[in-house]
Amino acid sequence: MARDIDSPILWKDAVEYFNCDILPSVEKQYEQDGVPDWPARRETWNNWTDMLCKDEQISDWQYENWSQPRSCG
Repeated sequence: MARDIDSPILWKDAVEYFNCDILPSVEKQYEQDGVPDWPARRETWNNWTDMLCKDEQISDWQYENWSQPRSCG
């Protein structure tokens, strides 16, 4: 079901928030050896954008079409 969102989060802002506020917990949990865990990063991005969509912070179109940030590999 397509929805229009009055003030959706933009991809650039979502990436900045992800990198600053979410990614550090992934690094702490899965990357103690300093090696990026690309699958964990991608899964976290996917789960987070799914939550944004369900909370109507981004539209269905955004959820289905956003690419993953460089920080996810």
